[in-house]
Amino acid sequence: MADFSLEDVKTLRERLGTGMVDTKNALVEAGGDMDKAVEILRLKGAKGNAKRADRSTSEGLVAAKETADAVYLIELACETDFVAKNDKFIALADVVIDAVAAAGADSTEAALGAQVGGQSIADRIADDAAIIGEKVELRRVVKIAGSQFAVYLHRTSKDLPPQVGVVVAYEGKDEETARAIAQHISFADPQYLTKDEVPADAVEAERRIVEEISRGEGKPEAALPKIVEGRLGAFFKQVALLEQDYARDNKLTITQVLAQAGLTVSGFARFKVGA
Repeated sequence: MADFSLEDVKTLRERLGTGMVDTKNALVEAGGDMDKAVEILRLKGAKGNAKRADRSTSEGLVAAKETADAVYLIELACETDFVAKNDKFIALADVVIDAVAAAGADSTEAALGAQVGGQSIADRIADDAAIIGEKVELRRVVKIAGSQFAVYLHRTSKDLPPQVGVVVAYEGKDEETARAIAQHISFADPQYLTKDEVPADAVEAERRIVEEISRGEGKPEAALPKIVEGRLGAFFKQVALLEQDYARDNKLTITQVLAQAGLTVSGFARFKVGA
């Protein structure tokens, strides 16, 4: 009989979050040596991670962390909503976002290399994934620099952590309107701040499409330029924040709302889990 007690099993389970049978078997194999048992359980989990490598991760959460001059936004992904609302997964997200902000990481690659507790975030995620029993990955990281921020985290289901995250960097004093703009972004999903930021090739591709559609509808050739420009305007309303109609009052554009509130938006980011 291996030299360990039920208290040892309990301690190891609380430390790693592993199942009763796996924990007991690891202690038996390790002859009661706690450190050796931890190593056995981590190796077993690592093998499980390798088997899960090709699985899809369409669930998860978004988390944000504000510092003096930036806000960091992450998407931490997993396989099921059951894990997404698991306390250990949520705690892992807290560890990751804190480490990302502390390191000033502005990309996923930089974030994975950030250190926490003597190991990289990549290794910490791998270790926790082994315990959780699902594929877990840090899918996206963004850093939005500025001096004032509105952060909005939206729950699509009351029993799940936030699934949509928005950060807005702005100048001005109207915090309430700035937050309302962040809420608008969560709903409207703009891709760019201004229409001038939309890549030229994307604009030309859209121009060709709407011109072909207009011709197919039998529109007069002489009227095509005006019709195409009108339809391009609708395209810009879809993808450029400052061109969009305000979600709370579609008689106003976002540009008008910002002007009335004395606000200037310098940048934003939006993450939606699985999108």
